[in-house]
Amino acid sequence: MLKTVPPGPDNAGVFSQVQYLVQCLTPITPAVLPEALALLLLLHPLLRGLALQLHSALTGSYVPGTHSVVFVTCLNEHIARDIARAIMDRRLAACVNILPKSSALYFWKGELEESTEILLLVKTRTSKIGELSNYVRSIHPFEIPDIISLPIEQGNPAYLRWMEENVPRR
Repeated sequence: MLKTVPPGPDNAGVFSQVQYLVQCLTPITPAVLPEALALLLLLHPLLRGLALQLHSALTGSYVPGTHSVVFVTCLNEHIARDIARAIMDRRLAACVNILPKSSALYFWKGELEESTEILLLVKTRTSKIGELSNYVRSIHPFEIPDIISLPIEQGNPAYLRWMEENVPRR
């Protein structure tokens, strides 16, 4: 039997982590081996993601969190429209909604501020958020742009497929 060594800096790879988990689960009877392996796959985030994608591909079901809604605030409608169009031109989103004026209260440099802002709702792949956020920060006039995302857990399956088709993976 191999010596059980927990994953550490010298053996932090996926293989060594799975090997460690397998060693911890021994002895396992052959009857429960498939369930134990399925549990191992679901425990490791990378393997869990791959398993969910495989399940989605085989069943046609939506994998929660595949897409996200990103909120971006803008000073006025002109800036909001320019940013929305730039996002769409780069195909970083399937859709950008421009919501009318809203009031905002916030602290800025120690003082309570109040302003009117325009809100963009950007619907995209979760995997695109880093690229989208970097791009918006590069063109946004605010010193610290408000860019926040939330994963989409469920939705209209036809709409989610449409999003999938309209935002390139790369």
